[in-house]
Amino acid sequence: GVFYELVQSFPRVEENVEVDSFVSSHRWRRHSESLKSVDTNRASMGQDSLEPGGFTDLLLEEGHDNTTQIEEDTDHNYYTSRTYGPYDSTSRDLWVNIDQMEKDKVKIHGILSNTHRQAARVNLSFDFPFYGHFLREITVATGGFIYTGEVVHRMLTATQYIAPLMANFDPSVSRNSTVRYFDNGTALVVQWDHVHLQDNYNLGSFTFQATLLNDGRIIFGYKEIPVAVTQISSTNHPVKVGLSDAFVVVHRIQQIPNVRRRTIYEYHRVELQMSKITNLSAVEMIPLPTCLQFTSCGPCVTAQIGFNCSWCSKLQRCSSGFDRHRQDWVDSGCPEESKDKICERNIDTTETPLYSTTTLLPTTTRFRVLTTTRGSTTSHLPTSLPTEDDTKIALHLKDNGASTDDSAAEKKGGTLHAGLIVGILVLVLVVAAAILVTVYMYHHPTSAASLFFIEVR
Repeated sequence: GVFYELVQSFPRVEENVEVDSFVSSHRWRRHSESLKSVDTNRASMGQDSLEPGGFTDLLLEEGHDNTTQIEEDTDHNYYTSRTYGPYDSTSRDLWVNIDQMEKDKVKIHGILSNTHRQAARVNLSFDFPFYGHFLREITVATGGFIYTGEVVHRMLTATQYIAPLMANFDPSVSRNSTVRYFDNGTALVVQWDHVHLQDNYNLGSFTFQATLLNDGRIIFGYKEIPVAVTQISSTNHPVKVGLSDAFVVVHRIQQIPNVRRRTIYEYHRVELQMSKITNLSAVEMIPLPTCLQFTSCGPCVTAQIGFNCSWCSKLQRCSSGFDRHRQDWVDSGCPEESKDKICERNIDTTETPLYSTTTLLPTTTRFRVLTTTRGSTTSHLPTSLPTEDDTKIALHLKDNGASTDDSAAEKKGGTLHAGLIVGILVLVLVVAAAILVTVYMYHHPTSAASLFFIEVR
């Protein structure tokens, strides 16, 4: 492989970490019928794909006419690329003239401009989304590419790159060669100026740039391409145009304490047609939705974006299982959890929150999603037969005028109690009257009442 040296300001590679690069055999298939059938997802390490659906130069023959304007949209699962020919006005619009930018913001990297196979770190002033991951640091290499990986190793050309034109460029062979970059807070432009190929200086100088925007778009601009890119030799250095990303898995070596082996798996690559890279041409790559953008379970498992998105409750993360967080996904048991495709919430059974169970039927997989109604300020009376919980709620509605059979019975019982009380009062009055009459006759023996009772006796 090709190894790069890291400038002194760059963090050194960990000595107790071994880095191997392998290729994941996983191949994505988008299910949208509107997408093109050309499969550009060749997971390879610089080798041609032997599969029938491999990417080939079908849309442009070698003897094409440069006066024809070219605008092509090609889906790459994670990105959509648009290629603009040299006579398309869009190509000129996409080129960033660094010479007209603010002088204090344009930086010429002295070491990269005078060395061969060197790489240096550049900090971004904004979050740059790459394959759904946000980056704040990148690594600029003299070989016409940007390394985006977090694990620093010497074989930077293998994967995790943004390559407008990766080749064996050597800025040290010419005093006019420079590597400079410009950051205005929303975009970073890296430009390789008048660089030559080390193994073929006489071919002429190359001038091209890569622009990274904060919305995730990536633009390759080409000002000076003296020969066809397909003719550049890859004997001493890989020749690539496109993107790549990978995930890193850490393995502990039991035989050697405190030593870990990092294995890098490339899970996706965008390979652009080199025959279309000419003077004044440009390529714009627009990011497509990924599973990582979803922050809750429901939207994650029901997403129709061409990926099999799954939700991991332990990590509170949505993923297809193939991204830079792959190791956390596996270590946390997310692949087993994601098989059920069920969004569960911890609900206290003693409470009675309103909830509904919805069944969705996308393409071929059936998802059962449990959602709770949130943020509702109005309540609705039940429209179906009352359940046990509804009856309990209805018992509290009597004060609001709601009548039930139980309330009628209570009214009837209250009437009976009132009659009994009246009867008792009448009886008491009669007894009291009898007592009063008896006492009166006892003290008035000559009265008519006393004489009446004496005669009766």
